[in-house]
Amino acid sequence: MTEILSVRIDTNTKKRLDVLSKRSMRSKSFLAAEAIRAYVESEEWQLGELQTGISELDARREVSHESVSKWLNSWGTRGETKAPR
Repeated sequence: MTEILSVRIDTNTKKRLDVLSKRSMRSKSFLAAEAIRAYVESEEWQLGELQTGISELDARREVSHESVSKWLNSWGTRGETKAPR
C-alpha cells in the first residue's frame, strides 16, 4: 500500500532529480520514495543506537577511554586485544 506525500524542494535539486530520473529510467516519485525510505531507515538506526548507548550509560555499563585507546592501539599488532566490555 502506498500513500501520496507532497514535498517542496529547491529548483536545483528538482532539476538534478529530473536528470537522475531520465538516466536511471525510474520515475521521480520512485527515486524520492527510495531516498525517503533510506533516510528514515538510517535515522531510526542512529537514534536506536544512541538510545542504547544512553541506556548503557544510565546502567553504568560504560567503557573507559583508556580501555578503548589501548584496544585500538593494539590493532594490527601481535598482541591485538579483544574489544573492551
